[in-house]
Parts: sequence; C-alpha cells; structure tokens
Amino acid sequence: MDIGKRLSELRGVKGLSQGDIEKRTGLLRCYISRVENGHTIPSIQTLEKMAKALEIETYQLFLEGNKEPKAIPAESRATPDRRENEVIETFRHLNAKDQGIVIALVRRLARAT
Repeated sequence: MDIGKRLSELRGVKGLSQGDIEKRTGLLRCYISRVENGHTIPSIQTLEKMAKALEIETYQLFLEGNKEPKAIPAESRATPDRRENEVIETFRHLNAKDQGIVIALVRRLARAT
C-alpha cells in the first residue's frame, strides 16, 4: 500500500488542500507534500494527526477504497509455525525501507500463485 497516495486520495475526496491539512495538523505543507509523494514515511503519531484532520479513524488510512475491514474470529487464526516465526523475527530486525521491500515482494509472490 502506498500510504502517501492514500492520504492524497482521501484529502481530495474531502475537498481539502494541503494547506487545509497544514492548518488542521500543524504539519508543514512541504512535509505533507513529501509524504503524499512517497519521499517520507510518516510516523504513527503523524498518521493519527492526518486521520483526525481528514475526520476519519486512523485504521481507514489502510483500507482499499471504502471497504470496511472484516473481523477474523479468534478461533480461526492460525498459530505461526517455526518457519513463520523465523520470518517474523528476521523481519523485525530490518529497517523500515527494507521492511517495505519485503512486503512488496511477498505481495507480488502471493499474486503469482
């Protein structure tokens, strides 16, 4: 997911300019532009500010379109096996940029199957 593109789309749907977001969040317009253009990855706190400025819940930044997330019953969640735990532990040691690369690669592999 391209969070910057999503923020830009949501801002457009709400009819807001980057200046409007600047006023509502206290973040500089140039920073907002860098986030929307994928040059900067915002922190969770920044995403929370932007969601509030857009008058949406933070989780909605991560949805595709306007679809509501589906709840997964606890009993249907699989417990990770040894190999999955190894992947998770290794992933946690990567920097944010490398984590993004891994996620993109896994998504492509999943689509190829």
